[in-house]
Amino acid sequence: MRRLENAEQFLWNGDVESAIDLFEGCKFKRAMNFVDYLRKHYLRIPEYSYFHKLGLTIGSGSVESSIKQIGRRIKISGAQWNRKNVSQVLKHRCAYLNDMLDSCEYNYSVPN
Repeated sequence: MRRLENAEQFLWNGDVESAIDLFEGCKFKRAMNFVDYLRKHYLRIPEYSYFHKLGLTIGSGSVESSIKQIGRRIKISGAQWNRKNVSQVLKHRCAYLNDMLDSCEYNYSVPN
């Protein structure tokens, strides 16, 4: 159990290599699967403590919820969307979430 707690701390701090080292050579199937998972997703595992310090959400739930919400809005009855407009919708949504809609940093322009 202590090994798992150590791995959790390493991963919280973004130290994937140390988490792998804890289970390297372990013959239990779950441990081998865990090591394989860490190796496969090494580049996608963030340093959670960094994002937590910034006050940013570290779970995938809010991201998935936003994606579903955008998907529903794009499918509104009577709305006509095409692929070239999606990036503009996403840019607008990001500006809204970052409180930048009124900022001079946000340039709302329609592509030609």
